[in-house]
Amino acid sequence: MRVATIDIGTNTTLLLVAERTAAGDLRAVREIATITRLGQGVDQTRQLAPEAVARTLACLEGYAEVVKELGVSKTGIVGTSAMRDAGGSEVMRSRVAGLFGVEPEVITGVREAELTGRGALSGLGWVGPAMVFDIGGGSTEAIALDQDRRVADRVSVDVGSVRLTERVRLTDPPTASELAAMREAARAALAPLTGIAGIYAGLGGREPPVGVAGTMTTLAAVAMELATYDGAKVHGSALSKGAIEEVVARLAAMPLARRASVAGLDPKRADVIVAGGSVALACLDAMGAERVVVSDRGVRWGLAEELARG
Repeated sequence: MRVATIDIGTNTTLLLVAERTAAGDLRAVREIATITRLGQGVDQTRQLAPEAVARTLACLEGYAEVVKELGVSKTGIVGTSAMRDAGGSEVMRSRVAGLFGVEPEVITGVREAELTGRGALSGLGWVGPAMVFDIGGGSTEAIALDQDRRVADRVSVDVGSVRLTERVRLTDPPTASELAAMREAARAALAPLTGIAGIYAGLGGREPPVGVAGTMTTLAAVAMELATYDGAKVHGSALSKGAIEEVVARLAAMPLARRASVAGLDPKRADVIVAGGSVALACLDAMGAERVVVSDRGVRWGLAEELARG
């Protein structure tokens, strides 16, 4: 049986088509990530912009064709921060239901944490408790999981790569003082993650945190200088705090046009990656961590596990 899951995020819309192997694991048949920037301007207006909705629906029309072509039996669709926080999502939900025959579930922060945690550790061979953070375009989630993969605690902060970019306007390229202000804004916003680190330590957790979603996979791909993105190389790789600082500093020193051509960086993410990297560093600061394990999986994989079990 093949299942399809779609994660409609603030910055990126992701598709996973997967099937169960003979060994009982899930195998990806097709994965697609498209930067649609649904959360454009949501931090200021709390409304979905018509052009952002149009971009996202155009992407989903293509995904519907893929789902049909691959003979999927079950489809699950979730919307996260932008659809949760903004008005105007009702029409979009109706249009999506028309494309796939199933209405998207606008998930709560708790539900998002459960799916993120389950998906992030998929394929890592992880043993014991885990601490996971997920940097989206509109929000950042942190989760402490016990050894049975149950959510012991979670924190959600309404700051992600897109929202921080819109809040702290940078010149091109940014000045040192602007970068310092962005880093400080991220550090202040992500301070609540310190509590998650305490819960994780109380569970006996000793391993570094696991970071998921496009900001983290992009930072890893740029650090590895991957001309073509390779999820198999990124998934399970490790980044030190120093390596992230080096990547962020290198990208910030470039004008946007040059940054967009860097190996490992999707040009559509070039304008928000400096803010995303600042959020990543703030997460590590709050968690008292010097390195992070990067996961190429997340909500869509956690949802796929649910659909495949059912």
